[in-house]
Amino acid sequence: MPNDRLRKGAVALLIIGLAAAFYYLHLDRYLTLAHIKASQHKYLELYEGRRAAVIAGYMAVYILVTSLSLPGAAVMTLAGGALFGLATGTIVVSFASSIGATIACFVSRFLLREWVEARFRDRISRIDKGLQEEGAFYLFTLRLMPVFPFWLINLAVGVTKMRLTTFYWVSQAGMLPATLVYVNAGRELARIDSVRGIISPSLLGSLVLLGLFPLAAKKVVSWHRKRRRMLP
Repeated sequence: MPNDRLRKGAVALLIIGLAAAFYYLHLDRYLTLAHIKASQHKYLELYEGRRAAVIAGYMAVYILVTSLSLPGAAVMTLAGGALFGLATGTIVVSFASSIGATIACFVSRFLLREWVEARFRDRISRIDKGLQEEGAFYLFTLRLMPVFPFWLINLAVGVTKMRLTTFYWVSQAGMLPATLVYVNAGRELARIDSVRGIISPSLLGSLVLLGLFPLAAKKVVSWHRKRRRMLP
């Protein structure tokens, strides 16, 4: 099927070109915590004047970063909390991260399958085995606990048989708790303007949640697995 190969080749070249431009133009400097904090007031003013446009632009950048597996998603999540607040930030980041992850999964499945399988064979086999044994719940646990990097899960699941619709809703549900914690931390970090702000109870609470979340998720998953084994 020459036409299919040409289309796949063209899309693959586009992806490579976008990733290359990202690094060549040093666009990664805009996805750092230092830049976000330095430009915070400018972004807030822009958001106050054009809320819908800023949210749309933010989501577009977030989706692009995650779909191309570029670094910066964590910083953008913190920035979402600083810019949009807890409620709006959580909703915006949740949808942007899930859409971007699903696009990355799609690209892995239909365009980069051979490269992904060759590059991450061992880890893909572990993830595929887990999906075969536990189904969507295994993906849910991967999203709750950072056993594998966010971007690697997207690519690895792409070469399995999981449906993209299942991947999307399980990812959105599984990533929601961590999204909430990180957005909240970003909201608190955005308020730091002195040493007193650094040691504020609200900020300390967010940082504690960031540290305790993986442990709590692990306990919940272990409890669920034990409960499943006990059922007839």
